[in-house]
Amino acid sequence: MGNLGITEILLIGLVLLLLFGPSKLPELGKSLGKGIQEFKKAGRELTDSVKDDSEKK
Repeated sequence: MGNLGITEILLIGLVLLLLFGPSKLPELGKSLGKGIQEFKKAGRELTDSVKDDSEKK
């Protein structure tokens, strides 16, 4: 993943603000956070499953 500087982060924030408006940004952030959390949870479960399977053999 590339490094994002403060300028790039501000530009992305400005584009999101223009696209979604100020009322939708908190909802968008909340949804993004939940999605990342679910993705990490699924990754941990998959890793644990693979470890359990390899330990049984």
